[in-house]
Amino acid sequence: MASATAPAAAVPTLASPLGQLRHLAEELRLLLPRVRGELTELERATAGADSGSGRGRARGRGEGGLGRRRGAGLGRGRWLRLPQLFHSPPFGPHTPQPQVGEAQETTEEFNREMFWRRLNEAAVTVSREATTLTTVFSQLPLPSAQETQKFCEQVHAAIKAFIAVYYLLPKDQGITLRKLVRGATLDIVDGMAQLMEVLSITPTQSPENNELISYNSVWVACQQMPHIPRDNKAAALLMLTKNVDFVKDAHEEMERAVEECDPYSGLLNDTEENNSDNHNDEDDVLGFPSNQDLYWSEDDQELIIPCLALVRASKACLKKIRILVAENGKKDQVAQLDDIVDISDEISPSVDDLALSIYPPMCHLTVRINSAKLVSVLKKALEITKASHVTPQPEDSWIPLLINAIDHCMNRIKELTQSELEL
Repeated sequence: MASATAPAAAVPTLASPLGQLRHLAEELRLLLPRVRGELTELERATAGADSGSGRGRARGRGEGGLGRRRGAGLGRGRWLRLPQLFHSPPFGPHTPQPQVGEAQETTEEFNREMFWRRLNEAAVTVSREATTLTTVFSQLPLPSAQETQKFCEQVHAAIKAFIAVYYLLPKDQGITLRKLVRGATLDIVDGMAQLMEVLSITPTQSPENNELISYNSVWVACQQMPHIPRDNKAAALLMLTKNVDFVKDAHEEMERAVEECDPYSGLLNDTEENNSDNHNDEDDVLGFPSNQDLYWSEDDQELIIPCLALVRASKACLKKIRILVAENGKKDQVAQLDDIVDISDEISPSVDDLALSIYPPMCHLTVRINSAKLVSVLKKALEITKASHVTPQPEDSWIPLLINAIDHCMNRIKELTQSELEL
């Protein structure tokens, strides 16, 4: 019989309360890439091996591909050993883990009402934990290391539970809807991480407004959960409405600049005032208002006219698509709705590219290229919409009329920029 007694297990040393908050902020930020659907280098290698053996799965459209993330895995600190994200209910240690950023596979029929109830309840829990933590760390004395450990465990558990509920939303409910829920999830996790970082500054150094702002970002994100669309059609309408507003803003800004005949109106006022007493020949060379590159030539102004018409056609296209989805869209046709939203999402960035290219000094060739890109996107959007269930009568006259208007604008732009190609 052994006479020596085995040494007692070493008790892990807890970090300071503020150190624990900083560490928790790091842990929360490490969850963000997983929610986005990005993989670590190890996971990338594993995914490649699975793909080679026939076990890999293709990513769904818009649901995140292979990417990098900073940092290592979970649980690399001293202050506590947190359970892995998926090693607790509803995920056990032997339960097949969902792909990063993907919905959990299940044979059970999706219960929409239960899902949204659980998601709202999880958001309420996160908001409550944020309130509790803000209260105890906004005043002296700070809680002890042991008390802080408990608070951090509760926060991490609340965030973990919320992410777990998000993963229960299957892709067959619609990619557009999943993107909105994923965005809300990222806002909550990132907001809580920001709150941890602010609270990790000692109360005597931390301005109260910073704490309020950080807490408010978590609270607002949690409060938005009941307002998220509940089905893919509603999600599609929300995204289409946002795209209409983006294009409308770009069009109004272009029109305002043209009406004032001053593309940089307001941007040079401070410069003019600060240098009113120091105008000299050098100012002209350095690009002050006397520099003609800040204004449109007659040829530029002539080219702007069809560009504005093309942007108006873009706005009309998005409005028409939104009306069709609102009137004829079916909730069970999730794939077609996702296709419509995907191509519509490309219109606003294409409009922005064209709008930026008309500002002086204008390169007519760049305007032509950006106009052609926008026309291509618009026609593709109209084709996809026309072929979908939201257009019960594809022969409707408005689609050919809109295509003719788009072609007319593009032909005019080509005429006005032809000389640039001949140089």
